[in-house]
Amino acid sequence: QEEKKQLTLKVEELERKLETTSAQNIEFLQVIAKREESIHQCQLRLEEKTRECSSLARQLEMAIEDAKKQVEQTRERAISRERAAQSKLLDLETQLSRNKAELNQLRRNKDDAERRYESRLQDLRDRLEQAESTNRSMQNYVHFLKSSYDNVF
Repeated sequence: QEEKKQLTLKVEELERKLETTSAQNIEFLQVIAKREESIHQCQLRLEEKTRECSSLARQLEMAIEDAKKQVEQTRERAISRERAAQSKLLDLETQLSRNKAELNQLRRNKDDAERRYESRLQDLRDRLEQAESTNRSMQNYVHFLKSSYDNVF
């Protein structure tokens, strides 16, 4: 009887332990289920973020390609404008050189014309002076002749 009682107590104690363990198992199973659900939600968010990152990476690559194309186009336009400016600069320098040469030629022509004018003017002055001298001589001669005729008559 004593043994039976002890065994019964032992069985009851074991049944309580079993109930406690079963309750703990249920709690653990619930915790595990919640954690698995949390892990599943995290995996879903991770997959969504991965897709979003992939999409953003593709958009970034496309934006980088577009930026490279725009930079290349801008560089080509700048090179083209620089070439046009260099060409225009060369044309203007050539035109300036021609204009300077033409100006120098015009100055030489002007100087030559002034020298010819001065020479002709001096020649005309000399001839005028000679004519005036001849005129005075003739007037003196005429005066002499008048005086002589007056004296004779």
